[in-house]
Amino acid sequence: MEQGSGGDPAVVHEVPYYAQWESPGLVREIVTGAVSAADDPRWGESGAATPEEYEYWSWRLCGVACLRMALDHWWGVAPTAVQLAEECLAAGAYERDGERLRGLIHTPFAAYVHQRWGLTGQARELTPAEVAAEVAGGRLVMLSVHPAIRDPDGPDPQRRGGHLVLAVGATATALVIHNPSGFAGESQAYAHVPWRQFERFYAGRGIVLGPPGVDG
Repeated sequence: MEQGSGGDPAVVHEVPYYAQWESPGLVREIVTGAVSAADDPRWGESGAATPEEYEYWSWRLCGVACLRMALDHWWGVAPTAVQLAEECLAAGAYERDGERLRGLIHTPFAAYVHQRWGLTGQARELTPAEVAAEVAGGRLVMLSVHPAIRDPDGPDPQRRGGHLVLAVGATATALVIHNPSGFAGESQAYAHVPWRQFERFYAGRGIVLGPPGVDG
C-alpha cells in the first residue's frame, strides 16, 4: 500500500499485527507490572502448556511476534508463539542456560526462517536509509531497538537494542513499525517513529525478511 500527503511520500505494507502477549490490550498493564503475564486470559492461545510457561516465554517473544506478522503477511498463517519459540530454540536462535535464555540470535534465526518457512532472511548491519530502501523494495525488517521506542518523545535510553520491532513502512519523515510491546491505541500497529528520533533507540542491525522465492 502506498500512501502520502502533503509532499510526504510513503510506502506502507498491509501487515497483520501480533503483540508478544496474546492480549494486546493488556500490554501496558503487563509491562508496568500491574498485571502478571500469567493472568493474561488468552494465555492458552500461545501454545503454552501452563500459564507459567506462557509467562516465561512471553517476555522473550518480540522476535517471534515479528516472525508471526511476516508469516501471516506472506503465507496467511501464524503458528502459535510458543511453537515458533521452541523451533527457534532447536535451531540455535535461542540459547538456554538454566532459567536464562539468550536470544534472539540473528544469524541462526535468519537461517531458520529460510530453511523452515522459505522466506529470505539476512542478518546484517543497516543504516536508516538502508532500512527505508529495504521496505520500499517490498521487504520487512526486524530491527534491534530499545523498548523505550514505544515513546519516541521520552528521555534518551541508556543503551540501544534489546528489543525487536518490525519495520512495515517508511515515509519521508518517519519509520513505520509494528511494535510487539507497544501500548494499545498508542504504539502497537503502524506506529510512526520520526527518523530524527529513531537513531536514539536503534542498535544499527536487524534481519531483512523477504517473500518466498525472491532473492534477498
